[in-house]
Amino acid sequence: MTSRMARCTCGQLQISCPQEPAMVSLCHCLDCQRRTGSPFGIAAFFDAAATEISGSSKTFQRDSDSGFPITFHFCGMCGSNVFWYPSRKPEAVAVAVGCFADPSFPAPTKSVYGKSRHEWVVASV
Repeated sequence: MTSRMARCTCGQLQISCPQEPAMVSLCHCLDCQRRTGSPFGIAAFFDAAATEISGSSKTFQRDSDSGFPITFHFCGMCGSNVFWYPSRKPEAVAVAVGCFADPSFPAPTKSVYGKSRHEWVVASV
């Protein structure tokens, strides 16, 4: 089993994930596009009870496209969005895959909200 550490740009906010992700998902929704500044967001889902957070975070809550609230945690110093809690999956924490800064991180196995996918983004999952 691999233990992974995700962190913000300045390193102040970190989340330790001592297990493999339950799922890695690529989201094309417009809110993820705005949140990441990219044409999609990629999240790795972990058992929230098994993770450990260090540092302080600011939060922002919004409804997802499916209507369930999501609480995002980001660093108050550098602004990086590191992880979030989807109320639809109360046992889970979603971690921004880019915050692991690990090119060997598992690829997404699920793609959602394809209706908002940019035409030039090739669908691979």
